[in-house]
Amino acid sequence: MAAQPLLLMLAGPAGSGKSTLCDRLVQAGMGFSRVITTTTRHPREGEVNGVHYHFFSPEEFDLRATRGDFLEWAWVHGRKRYGTLKASVMAPLREGRDLVMSVDVQGVESFRRAAASDPFLARALLTVFIVVDYERLLARMRTRGQDDEEEIARRMNTAETELREAPKFDHRIVSRTRDEDFDELVSIVNQTRLARA
Repeated sequence: MAAQPLLLMLAGPAGSGKSTLCDRLVQAGMGFSRVITTTTRHPREGEVNGVHYHFFSPEEFDLRATRGDFLEWAWVHGRKRYGTLKASVMAPLREGRDLVMSVDVQGVESFRRAAASDPFLARALLTVFIVVDYERLLARMRTRGQDDEEEIARRMNTAETELREAPKFDHRIVSRTRDEDFDELVSIVNQTRLARA
């Protein structure tokens, strides 16, 4: 019998390094593929449609949401919508592929609700929250240079709310360095694979 596939969901505040951890896990040769999520925001420099995100117009997003094509979707930072198409998750899992995705706490909660009525999804789900202290998080957001101060303030406000959700996750990584965070994530994955084998 094939091993139980994993759907590893990494959450944490903007700037916590969850996207970098997802990318490293895919590149590490551990059998993970990245779930491509969907957004109505415009691509940032270097982002490619269908690689980094599915970039939908608000109209396309509305249509797909109305049809029930999303496992979850939400307004993020009060301005743009993000979501995860069912097809982007369920088909690869049913093929036995391990998946990793970066998602906000609202999205994880939506996945938990979906898993409550889908035993296959429930068995696959593994949630990890990246905890970052306030000063380190603020410094990371400023260093990456993707957002203006108004957006950083909005994201820091959201981060305070998100950090209160950390106890609901299967595992928590208290962020230190990128390498230490990755080593801890690999350890969590390996322990989970052994426990679920």
